[in-house]
Amino acid sequence: MRTVKFMVIGMALFLAGAIQAQVSVNVHIGAPPPWGPAGVPEVRYYYLPDVEAYYDVQTSMFIYFGGGVWVHRANLPSQFRNYDLYGGYKVVMKDYHGNTPYNNFKEHKRKWGRGYHGEAQRTIGERPGKGNPGGKNSHEGNHDNKSGGHGNDKNMKEDHGHGDGNGKKK
Repeated sequence: MRTVKFMVIGMALFLAGAIQAQVSVNVHIGAPPPWGPAGVPEVRYYYLPDVEAYYDVQTSMFIYFGGGVWVHRANLPSQFRNYDLYGGYKVVMKDYHGNTPYNNFKEHKRKWGRGYHGEAQRTIGERPGKGNPGGKNSHEGNHDNKSGGHGNDKNMKEDHGHGDGNGKKK
């Protein structure tokens, strides 16, 4: 009888340990900036082709090449102080999960060179002080897109190819 009790207690402890071991870990990436693209699942990085920089959502830092090294800063370098983050195109780095997105910079620069604009993007928030004349979350700064600047969530893809915003290849 004692053996049966020990076996039952042992099985109960084993099952309790197994159940606790199956706790899932959910890592919160961080709050995306208001100028970030709307309708994007949690991602850590955006690549900003116009300024050849990355934005780390987790740390709220820009990553760019300066002084011969990749630096992490709260702001873009001074030559881009007037850059329109709401209007500029953001490549959503859905498939990258490491800590150094710039290791693939040459490929990113080749795929999404300066001036690249894929499908229209809506932003999460409104442009401070200026509003959004085309409607909430419109994208008035998307220069190459002739569709009026209105995007939708299904257009949020990492790689759109080198298009002119109208589905045509350059």
